[in-house]
Amino acid sequence: MANPGLSGRECRYGVCTTMSSNKYELVNTTTGKKSVLEARSGTVGPDCISVAGINKDHGVFTFDPGFMATAACESRITYIDGDNGVLLYRGYPIEQIAAKSNFLETAYLLLHGELPASSQFEQFDRSIRYHTMLNESLLRFFNGFHYNAHPMAMVSAVVSSMAAFYHDSMDNNNPRHREIFAHRILAKIPTVSAAAFKHMLGQPFVYPRNDLDYCANMLNMFFAVPAEDYVVDPVAAQALDLLLILHADHEQNASTSTVRLAGSTGTNPYAAISAGVSALWGPAHGGANEAVLQMLEDIGTVDNIEKFLARVKDKDGSTRLMGFGHRVYKNFDPRAKIIREMCHKVLSRLGQNDNPLFELALRLEEIALKDEYFIARKLYPNVDFYSGVIYSALGIPRSMFTVMFAIARTAGWVAHWQEMIGDPAMKIGRPRQLYTGPTQRDYVDVDKRG
Repeated sequence: MANPGLSGRECRYGVCTTMSSNKYELVNTTTGKKSVLEARSGTVGPDCISVAGINKDHGVFTFDPGFMATAACESRITYIDGDNGVLLYRGYPIEQIAAKSNFLETAYLLLHGELPASSQFEQFDRSIRYHTMLNESLLRFFNGFHYNAHPMAMVSAVVSSMAAFYHDSMDNNNPRHREIFAHRILAKIPTVSAAAFKHMLGQPFVYPRNDLDYCANMLNMFFAVPAEDYVVDPVAAQALDLLLILHADHEQNASTSTVRLAGSTGTNPYAAISAGVSALWGPAHGGANEAVLQMLEDIGTVDNIEKFLARVKDKDGSTRLMGFGHRVYKNFDPRAKIIREMCHKVLSRLGQNDNPLFELALRLEEIALKDEYFIARKLYPNVDFYSGVIYSALGIPRSMFTVMFAIARTAGWVAHWQEMIGDPAMKIGRPRQLYTGPTQRDYVDVDKRG
C-alpha cells in the first residue's frame, strides 16, 4: 500500500506475528530481515511491545500522532483502566482515597509510594505548614504584572522564578534536595496562587497561617481581608480538599508528560513544574470545567436542553457537549461520581440548593445518559462536569479554575519528576518525526527567483 507521505514509496513491513507469549516478530517483506520485539508486562493493564531497537535493526521509526498507543515511560504511581472506569493512586482506588484520606496524605502517598504512619504524616504536615511563606522579594514580583493579567500567566512565571531564590538546593542528583523541593513547591503553590488571585482583585496579599490545615489556609489566603475577620467554612474546606484529591494525578496526561520531558533535560525542578503549569493552561486540558459553565449558561434553561443536544448531534454543526467523555475513560469517570455527591453537599451547606446551573447540569446529565446517541459513543460525565459548579459556589472565579487544578496536580507532577530523576535508566526525551517536506534543493539568489 502506497504511503502518500513518502512520495509513493511502498510499505515494506508485515504485521508483527506472535512468536511466543512475550515476543513478536517484525518482518521486512522485501529483504526478509527480521527483528524480535519483546513484550513487557506491567502489574496490571495491557502489555507494551518494546520497539526501541527497530531503528537500529531496520532504519525506521514508529508513527503514533498524539501518543495514543505509545508508552513513553515506566511508572509506579497511577493506573487508569479506562474501559472499566478505574483510577488507582499507588494501587489504592480513588473511591477509597476520596472517602478516607485528605489531600496532604494523598500527596505523601504519591511521592513516597506508601501511606504514611501517623508520625510520618505529622512530620510531613509540619514541614508543609512551615514552608508556605514566600520570600518578600518574590511576593513583590506580582506588582509587576498588569492588573488584568491572567492568573495562570502569573503562577507560571512566579513558579519558574523560584529557581532564582532556591538555587542552593537544586541539585537534581541529591535526594535531600529533591525532598526539599517537593515540600517547598507543595507548600508554596497555594500561596503563589492566592497572591495571583489577590493581585487580580486589587486586594492586599494575605499571609499564610501555620495554625490552619492545607485547604483552610488556602481559603483564608483567598478570601480574608484586613477589614474584618474571616472564618473558614469546614464544608468549603472539605469540598476543596476533595477536589484536590481527585485532580492530584492522572497518569501520563499532557501536562505530566510535559513535566517529564522538560525534566529529562536536567533543568531545575521549578522550570519543569512551570512547564507543566503552562501545558495545563491549554483549554483542551485544564480549562474544561470553565467551558462546562459557559455551556450551561449558553443553554440557559432546562427547556432548551433538547434543542441544544440536537445541535450537538448534528454532524454538520460545531456544538460540543462539554464535560462529557474522556480521552482515556470509555466508561463513567470514577471521579465524576464522587464529585457529584459533594456538589449536593456544598450547595446545601451554602444555601444554594436552587442553584440554576446545578439544576441545569443535573437535568442535562439525566437526559444525555438516556439518549442512544451518547450511550452508543460511551459519553459519560467526567470530573470537569461538576467541579466548576463547586468552585463557583465557593466563590472562586472562572479565571482561577485552572489555577486550582494546577495546585492539585502539582502533587502528581512532583511525584513523576522524582520518579524519573531517580531512575538510573533515564534518558532525555527526544521524539522523532515523519518528515513530509521538500527533498534537498539548492539555494537560489533572490534576483534569480521567479
